[in-house]
Amino acid sequence: MKILLLGGTGEARSLAAAFAAEPGVHVVSSLAGRITDARLPVGEVRQGGFGGTEGLAAWLRDNSVDAVVDATHPFAATMTEHAVEAAREVDVPLLILRRPGWTSAPGDEWHWVDTASEAAGLLPAVGSRAFLTIGRQGLSAFARIGVWALARCVEPPEPIPTWCELILDRGPYDVDGELELMRQHQIDVLVTKHSGGAQTAAKLIAARELGVSVVVIRRPPLPAGVEAVESVDRVVEWVKARR
Repeated sequence: MKILLLGGTGEARSLAAAFAAEPGVHVVSSLAGRITDARLPVGEVRQGGFGGTEGLAAWLRDNSVDAVVDATHPFAATMTEHAVEAAREVDVPLLILRRPGWTSAPGDEWHWVDTASEAAGLLPAVGSRAFLTIGRQGLSAFARIGVWALARCVEPPEPIPTWCELILDRGPYDVDGELELMRQHQIDVLVTKHSGGAQTAAKLIAARELGVSVVVIRRPPLPAGVEAVESVDRVVEWVKARR
């Protein structure tokens, strides 16, 4: 059984390792190639784009793929849309893995928005010193908000922003480190995507302890009519049922 695994996440790396231990299963992990020095999964790896829906559909046909697993980031909406459309065109089963989102707790002050632009527009009413943890895409929406900002990215934005202080770093992060960072920069509002997962959850705990408000950007909705699960184990079960 040949599986195309759309990855780039910790869950995708775990899946690649799990599939490698399954007899009769061959997985090709696909990475978009946006992050340099990416943590590569075990097994065969393909890097770079496919050329949209048609290019992906052609690749599925040419490589005799039996199933597609989309374990991309919850905000990789375009890739997910292309995967769903291509799988339907080629008539190949597809499953989406989306890690559970975060849940607020007593003491949290969360403000929900749908886009980075909406988050930027809300910021002046919520705080005056912002910690932006949304990655480099969408960062430009905050350039003219009139609020001091600290931005943390894995890769440097292009062009390098001059309107904020920039930190290049990659998780996982711990609570003590996040507390120190927020105290050092006197952060009073945190901006995050609703990514979920343990690697970057420490900032939310730190915000709770410090009484820092949080602006949370909602996940884009999944395409209609797709099957989705929240754990690596469920994906492995799905694959086993189709062998």
